[in-house]
Amino acid sequence: MATTGSASGKVSIDGPQKNHTVALTVLTSLFFMWGFITCMNDILIPFLKKIFELNRAESMLVQSAFFSAYFFGSLLYFLISSIKGDPIEKIGYKNGLLIGLFISAFGCFLFYPAAAVKSYGFFLGALFILGLGFTMLQIAANPYVAILGPAKTASSRLNLSQAFNSFGTTIAPIIGGYLVFHYFATWGQPLLNKLGETITTDTGMPMSGIAVQLPYVIFAIIFLLLALLIKVTKLPTFTNEEKLEKGAGALQYSHLVFGMVAIFMYVGGEVSIGSLIINYINELVGYPEMEAKSFLAFYWGGAMIGRFLGAISLRETTNELKKTLTMVSVAIVTYVIIFIAVFIESGFLFSFQRVLPFSLFIILNLFAFRLGKSNAAKTLYFFSIAVILLLVVTIFTDGNIAMWAILSIGLFNSIMWSNIFTLAIKDLGKYTAQGSSLLVMSILGGAIIPVIQGYVADVIGGYHYSFFVPIICYVYLAWYGFSGHKVKKWSN
Repeated sequence: MATTGSASGKVSIDGPQKNHTVALTVLTSLFFMWGFITCMNDILIPFLKKIFELNRAESMLVQSAFFSAYFFGSLLYFLISSIKGDPIEKIGYKNGLLIGLFISAFGCFLFYPAAAVKSYGFFLGALFILGLGFTMLQIAANPYVAILGPAKTASSRLNLSQAFNSFGTTIAPIIGGYLVFHYFATWGQPLLNKLGETITTDTGMPMSGIAVQLPYVIFAIIFLLLALLIKVTKLPTFTNEEKLEKGAGALQYSHLVFGMVAIFMYVGGEVSIGSLIINYINELVGYPEMEAKSFLAFYWGGAMIGRFLGAISLRETTNELKKTLTMVSVAIVTYVIIFIAVFIESGFLFSFQRVLPFSLFIILNLFAFRLGKSNAAKTLYFFSIAVILLLVVTIFTDGNIAMWAILSIGLFNSIMWSNIFTLAIKDLGKYTAQGSSLLVMSILGGAIIPVIQGYVADVIGGYHYSFFVPIICYVYLAWYGFSGHKVKKWSN
């Protein structure tokens, strides 16, 4: 039995240490899928907004239902672990993953009856259950990836998994938008509004319940197949050699508490911006859903680019020139891949010249990495300042300038989750596992901030000036990167 280090202590592996390529591949597929499904919410919002004739705030309840599940699910998990000990330690990581997948599949299947009875509340309930499944997957998969190999390469494994999570969020607007607004849109009976008129997309195509029923049934089947794959795959098991702490001792560390607020603000700001992009682009330049969702791919694709660059930037090396050239090469390759995907899917409506402004922001992103000097806190600070400036630009400009300013924010959101998480659990020692569950609980920001911005947009009659709401989020993140992350214990 081999022993390896982890964020929460020492764990024993059932057998000799080896390269767990198969296990990592399976886990990476989970990161991809929950990134894909999470970003599908951005497609659901404009769809359900039309179907149920919702105002802006009501449509953002999609995110509230989904991300509040993270809070309640994590809170329940935290309470159980505080009283009885960590449930994952009792049932094992593999069983934890299987439970998460079964709950996620059930949530996806519920979309079928929700569309059949045409109930917005039913949709929100299905999203909440789906979010509970993802909560379990997050709690089980993140630490599992970290301990699935030597401690010194844990960060590399997590960065790789997160990059594929971003790949899922990048292609979801392309594939999901095509399925919902185009391919399945003409299947079945068209949906009718309160006046008995056919509900149509911005391009005049009729909208049907099958447009969301069949995609989510397909997603449910994929989750069940992943569960079967995990069930038959021989995955290593781990036993914690340290006593798990009970109570709430982690809360005595200020950098963790401030980090919880930072996760709340980050997830809230990122989700709020991404959720509004399709409708905001329509408001700015009049692009219909099928065209606007292709631009959304650049927002989430930017996060993928930034995470790959972050993995390289934070790597220790004495050859800075080689690091810089590698980052530039990776940025170019991933940018081209995103463009080709959008180019093909959109029916060749996109020319490189049309998306050329995005390359300028990639250059700005590379410059911000240089300013961060491979330091998590500094990088978080400079990236937060960059997002604040971009939000100011989108508020005080119009047209394509405002559009590309908001789309490029994904590049700078990229490394925030990992940097905040790392800074928040630093030097927690025996309270690391407890602190991690509290941070996952703070994903609740994705349920609250979007609704606040949606309400503000309703009050002022448009999305444009509502973007001062996420500015508040990123001001806090800049402070956390500058000062709030410093390790401090409030009491002994």
